[in-house]
Amino acid sequence: MRIGELARRTNVSERSLRYYETQGLLTAGRTPGGHRDYPETAVDRVVLIQELFAAGLHSTKIAQLLPCMRDTDGGPSAVATPRLIDDLTAERARIDRTITDLLRSRDTLDEVIRTAREG
Repeated sequence: MRIGELARRTNVSERSLRYYETQGLLTAGRTPGGHRDYPETAVDRVVLIQELFAAGLHSTKIAQLLPCMRDTDGGPSAVATPRLIDDLTAERARIDRTITDLLRSRDTLDEVIRTAREG
């Protein structure tokens, strides 16, 4: 499929898709006319990339992680290094800290809202 179709199907801009390519996150073949030609599996790959970005991972870490994940379901493949596991464990701990901070902020806001309503 062409880049425009992939962009429409994933709701990701063509510019972002080109960026994913330059970062080694996504690959495309080329048509005889030089246009990008993505396989059907690129849809799942882009969705997975978006999920990883949303989790707060940066493109370098995602590039390290993707070979260890299956495109179709995001599950693990047999390829993972101990260093990658350590890095991902650290990323998970960072996400846990962020969640804790956000919950604390929400609790504070709830308290302020409750006080303002009562006052």
